[in-house]
Amino acid sequence: MGEILDLVEARLRTALGEPDARADVTFLGTDRIEVLRFIDGDVVRYATLGMSAQPMADPTSPLADPVKGPRAELVLSVRVGLADTDQVLRPLAVLAASPQVEGLIVAPGASLDLGQPLWPGAPFSSVLVAEPGGLVEDLELDAPMDPVRFLPLLPMTQNEAAWKRVRGAQELQARWLSQGTDLRDPRRTSVALD
Repeated sequence: MGEILDLVEARLRTALGEPDARADVTFLGTDRIEVLRFIDGDVVRYATLGMSAQPMADPTSPLADPVKGPRAELVLSVRVGLADTDQVLRPLAVLAASPQVEGLIVAPGASLDLGQPLWPGAPFSSVLVAEPGGLVEDLELDAPMDPVRFLPLLPMTQNEAAWKRVRGAQELQARWLSQGTDLRDPRRTSVALD
């Protein structure tokens, strides 16, 4: 487990630079989850470290495979200085612990809902899991282990989350794109939905 996390942290450092802060959170019955903060100009990126230590298991499977199965870490990018986004550390750790706690498989297109704002005053309480590979490349592990995927998180307002449940992730992303939505703006309002 430690060796995998060392490789994951090295990949994050290669892609995002040196973290300027880190925090760790431990939930009862789960492994420790760290959240690393990286500053890149006017953007701050928060990346989890620890979610990929164990493969995510299919909740319908009677026995979890300790080696094979999808592995992931979460990455959230927001603009610096517009909101108190450093309060997102614990909520991100909660999301990263959800495969262990709730038996979820976190994959692109999924919605993750916290039931509370991502940070104080945030208009978002849920995120859309986006496709990996753009910011941080997948980390290949020795067979038979699956690669670690670095999944971007896109904050959603309540209206956007409800619309996504009906129309799907692709339609919501297309709406964001067609409206020129700045998904890194921590104070943005909901995109126009019809």
